[in-house]
Amino acid sequence: MNNPRPRSQRRRGIDVSELSPAEQEKFALRGETFVVAWSTLLLALLALSYCYSHQLLLLYGDAVAHMHIARRIIDSIEPGFRQMGSVWLPLPHLLLLPFIWRMGWWQTGIAGAFPSMAAYVLGSAGLYRLARQWLSPQLSLVAVALFALNPGLLYMQSTAMNEPLFLCEMIWAVLLLVEYRRELEADDHARASRLLTLCGVVLVGAVFTRYDGWIFAAFAWVIALLPMLRRDRWQTRTGGAFVLFTLMLAVAPLLWMGYCAKQFGDPLDFMRGPYSAKAIDARTSKPGAPHYPGWHSMPVAELYFLKAAELGAVIAQCANLLLVLALTGTAAAAWKWRKAGILPALLLWVPAPFYAYSIAYGYVPIFIPLWWPHSFYNVRYGMEMLPVFALALAFFVAWLAGVVKKRWPVVAPYLPWAFIALLIASNITLAKKTPLVLGEAIANSRSRVPYEAAYARGLAVLPANATILAYTSEHPGAYQQAGIPLKHTINESDYYEWTPALKNPAAAADYVITTDNDPVAKAVAAHPQGLTLMNIVCSTDQPCVRIYQSNRHAAGGSITQK
Repeated sequence: MNNPRPRSQRRRGIDVSELSPAEQEKFALRGETFVVAWSTLLLALLALSYCYSHQLLLLYGDAVAHMHIARRIIDSIEPGFRQMGSVWLPLPHLLLLPFIWRMGWWQTGIAGAFPSMAAYVLGSAGLYRLARQWLSPQLSLVAVALFALNPGLLYMQSTAMNEPLFLCEMIWAVLLLVEYRRELEADDHARASRLLTLCGVVLVGAVFTRYDGWIFAAFAWVIALLPMLRRDRWQTRTGGAFVLFTLMLAVAPLLWMGYCAKQFGDPLDFMRGPYSAKAIDARTSKPGAPHYPGWHSMPVAELYFLKAAELGAVIAQCANLLLVLALTGTAAAAWKWRKAGILPALLLWVPAPFYAYSIAYGYVPIFIPLWWPHSFYNVRYGMEMLPVFALALAFFVAWLAGVVKKRWPVVAPYLPWAFIALLIASNITLAKKTPLVLGEAIANSRSRVPYEAAYARGLAVLPANATILAYTSEHPGAYQQAGIPLKHTINESDYYEWTPALKNPAAAADYVITTDNDPVAKAVAAHPQGLTLMNIVCSTDQPCVRIYQSNRHAAGGSITQK
């Protein structure tokens, strides 16, 4: 028997016409979000194809290092969670585990793309859904056009960098908070409690992704608390969910500090240990030289951060304008929807004060080519402003359309499409001129990439089953390119083998590899017995690598250069 209703009203066995208007709206929103997700997935695949074919996946040294950490969790003398290190948080590395075990995916860097691509698609869909809480589909697409079409983000989502993941977590945490507060106002405590619990899970993910997430989660907790100040709500399911939400956010950072205390003897090793930002700054700062811009000056620090964010989002000619429009849009939204749950969306501004403080007092410099010292460093941090720029611009266009509608009602409906066209043109121009984050990757890999390639060629001639003593954290890309299983190395992450090996390098491994002034070089200088220098690899602006053969090497003979 034929159903007389149109197919558009029948989806997965649901008769849409029998739903309430609110339910019909939610049903339509799911369909729109689905279209955005699939569209951005296509963009993600196209971007990955381009970046892979142009060998761009491994330009960031941090991307190589992220995959190195993930790889050693499953491939080392002592595999396990103790290999996660102390400075970088663990979630990005754990998400890499299903992909990093394949040697080919590790070597090419494509293993790092899968989690980042998923985060990009989910973040884009979440941003659209967030904008739709207040705006029409056309206006919501303005936000998506700025965010999802950004060439810098399209590049980053093809790498193992964790920015796409954190952006996704920020967006979904805000979206879930908005929906939680609305359900709470509607007295739907069952749904409100589920949304709050899910928000807690996302925020725990943010806490285990970046330290920015710790501050972001703290502000999110305050915003979740405000509607709970009505005493009667504590007696509902939402009250219990809020207690669970609080415990989740409190325990997550404590777990990481407990891990650092157990593994490294200091719960704050990530802040003051040998690999912390403070320690890196101390090693790289020249005595008597001026400190980086923004040091102990939050206004200057804020300027550098916001300029990096602007230059990464739009063409340089519109950089200052974007910030003005974003602030105007935020103010307009805060006024227009002050009673419609807009408060959680203001969380997206948290990176601005966080990075101003981090630059000024947290040993986290940002260099942009436009200003002194006219170079690239940490410009990718500016990407955290992409969600708020995108959403606030959509709010601005909504406000502008309202103003225009009063005088030129025929023009107002075309404003969103005009802005989308401008954003497409801006992103095309950005892509042609090289996105800021890709410029950073290229600039900072010019000496590292050929050096690690030469280092890898030196490693490739070693016997397949040879044991290697080496400090691998500084240039893990060489081992990645050479395809050497990390379980064949004794390195600084092998806590029980490392220290004894440094006391007698020749007895510890078949081959001993040093770079200038690293711990193995110092050990060889102190205990050179039984070692024969076989090869030296040097490169401009990089330390020299020396490969020694141990007299314990059972195969005998010399190394023949390929």
